Amino acid sequence: MARRTLIGYAAPMDVLDDILASLALKGALYFRTDFSAPWATRVPELKGAARFHLVVEGRCWVSVNGGAQLTLGPGDLILIPAGRSHILADCPAMSAPPLESVLRDAGYDGGGVLVAGGGDKSAPTQLICGHFTFRDGADHPLLRALPPQLLFTAADRVCSPWLDDILRLLTRRVFEAGAGAATAVTRLSEAAFVEMVRHGAADAPEMTSILAALADRQIGATLSLMHARPQHVWTVESLAAEAGMSRSRFAEKFRALIGMSPLAYLSEWRLQKALALLDAGRCSVQQAAAQSGYLSPAAFTRAFTAKFGASPTEYRRARA
Repeated sequence: MARRTLIGYAAPMDVLDDILASLALKGALYFRTDFSAPWATRVPELKGAARFHLVVEGRCWVSVNGGAQLTLGPGDLILIPAGRSHILADCPAMSAPPLESVLRDAGYDGGGVLVAGGGDKSAPTQLICGHFTFRDGADHPLLRALPPQLLFTAADRVCSPWLDDILRLLTRRVFEAGAGAATAVTRLSEAAFVEMVRHGAADAPEMTSILAALADRQIGATLSLMHARPQHVWTVESLAAEAGMSRSRFAEKFRALIGMSPLAYLSEWRLQKALALLDAGRCSVQQAAAQSGYLSPAAFTRAFTAKFGASPTEYRRARA
């Protein structure tokens, strides 16, 4: 069955852009495959990452740790958030050799095609495999709302033309290679992630709620303000006034859609902005505190240390 379309989610992409930019979304291709039956591998856990597998030819069985067991065919794409371990195989399997062993036995050096399996060429499986990473400490309700896996079938892609176009371009660029291919694949994969988030929400109620908040005329407007001006002294009353709502109704609606109070969201987002500022290394701790909305460096240091387990000074020194 084709995935239902989520109407109205395109408009507030400035907030979604800010979220993904501040969390330092980065895509990477780690290999394309030429597997021949029998084959199987266990992809290890990788915290802070989201992996994807796109089937170009053949079929692939996927078992996600803590999730479902799925069979993918040509054109199907799976996104596995939160770095969960999973098994890829030509048929259902409860165990498989670790990916590290498969790469070593195949003599794979990180370039070209990963060729592995038992040598039966009657039903080859070609995959494009990659992952997305975020900054250490990256956190947001949207990331927490991602389900164990998001599946996009060939039929789903018909209803998501932007995603379909991006995946077609990604596939062509991977197979044609050439100068600048790695950079192009990285950018295309990052664009694909955005579309996966936007259209995958149809099967994830928590994501649906958050994307609905971004698209909502009232809540979306206040989110835009908090993201554009985190250093402003916002209160529930002032945000409610900007939304044209009563304080109680605004707070109730915000919590219902985002899953937390407006000031709790603002506090979390200020710390993420501060983390991004310190990570970039272009400002002092005092400047990061001011630009992210803290009235004093001491208050900023307490909040930052409680969230990330290291003081801003320690974090900045380690990143340098």
